[in-house]
Amino acid sequence: MKTIENRADISRLVDAFYAKIREDERLGPIFESHIEENEWPEHLERLTDFWESNLFHLRNFRGSPTQKHMNVDKNLNYTLEMEHFGRWLQLWITTIDASFAGEKAELAKQFARKMATGQYLIVWKSRPENLAK
Repeated sequence: MKTIENRADISRLVDAFYAKIREDERLGPIFESHIEENEWPEHLERLTDFWESNLFHLRNFRGSPTQKHMNVDKNLNYTLEMEHFGRWLQLWITTIDASFAGEKAELAKQFARKMATGQYLIVWKSRPENLAK
């Protein structure tokens, strides 16, 4: 099995993963309602930047994934649940395991586990009913 060695590997992973996301009956509609068809190439490029930055300690990603998730939750009337993030994580791990192994693959899974939990907690805490608590 191949190791994640460079940007091309990350791009292959990101493309395969988001193809699964877009086909997923639970997550696909969420992504499709927030990303226009013509925006997908740029979105995938930014996500490749994100993962390349995290796996190879580069500084080529700029943005706020947390703010994006909070906006999506607001647009969905605060209905994102941990199950959405869990499904995202499950698809990420199975996509990695289908094509990659090694240190960077394990790091990508570990980072995604922390990120899924952290993003959901921030989204949940940012909801209007939780801000006063």
